[in-house]
Amino acid sequence: MKVSDFRFDLPERLIAQYPLRERSASRLLHLERESGRWHDRRFADLPDLLEPGDLLVFNNTRVIPARLWARKESGGRVEIMIERVVDEREAVVQLRVNRKPRKGARLVVDDHAELEVLGREDEFWRLGVVAGPGWSALLDAVGHMPLPPYIEREDEASDAERYQTVYARVPGAVAAPTAGLHFDEDIFARLDEKGVEQAECTLHVGAGTFQPVRVEEVSEHRMHAEWLSVSADLVAAVNAAKSRGGRVVAVGTTAVRSLETAASSGELAPFEGDSRLFIHPGYRFRAVDAMVTNFHLPGSTLLMLVSAFAGRENVLAAYRHAVEAEYRFFSYGDAMFIS
Repeated sequence: MKVSDFRFDLPERLIAQYPLRERSASRLLHLERESGRWHDRRFADLPDLLEPGDLLVFNNTRVIPARLWARKESGGRVEIMIERVVDEREAVVQLRVNRKPRKGARLVVDDHAELEVLGREDEFWRLGVVAGPGWSALLDAVGHMPLPPYIEREDEASDAERYQTVYARVPGAVAAPTAGLHFDEDIFARLDEKGVEQAECTLHVGAGTFQPVRVEEVSEHRMHAEWLSVSADLVAAVNAAKSRGGRVVAVGTTAVRSLETAASSGELAPFEGDSRLFIHPGYRFRAVDAMVTNFHLPGSTLLMLVSAFAGRENVLAAYRHAVEAEYRFFSYGDAMFIS
């Protein structure tokens, strides 16, 4: 299977640059994966599409202010995007710079810190703090919200709240689990009233999620690693939902990858650590029965995951409809419910 099999035409005007004023005001395209039929709805309709006893699984990661700027010893400007913080003195990062720095080179972050290039790690760099506060304090002081590259504007004060789910509580992500951005307190109240259960996992989304697939054969792609945690309590909640006949509904592809990683041995079990699980057509799902997800980039691993779940032709047909109906795409865009 080729990466080109997952391409579709998307007018740039449909790429959402700002969120809607109200989180749950987004549109919702409901795709039935068995029949391939779709229905145009509002996100506020989601509780009506769920049943008492269903289990929603959310990713509770919290986005850190992971973008900052520094200057080289020569004076050149460097943009730093955190991939993950290893500890308070070391981080793995992307560097946007005219000329690649050498190992041992120093970078200065205004009057706040001095950094040292420690070496390469795959397509990323390792940076150490040699003077100044640790990474947490540094990012809190001068970091910016790491908006995706297809949002063609600088981050604004409002993004600190809107590029974050209302239930985010475990810091570590450098990109939001965007399917969760549509949930607000009213939606949660209606879910509780209906008897829909809720549970949480943690997956710290890395900047690698925006890296393009650089091979044409899908099977040759090597997935970037992301840290995740599936607790014993979540495993028990999933098993209880399935035993009572309820569906396990993953909120976002990150919740899907978390659950499926934890079930990779054939049976769901607690898991904590890095995952490189690459879900594409041909994959057999073990834990997830339905999902809430946003619309994804052409040729992306996220679109491949959704296609593995609902069928490539079904998904691409639904995407073509979404384009014709002028749904809003990507992180600040509209959502899908696939059942």
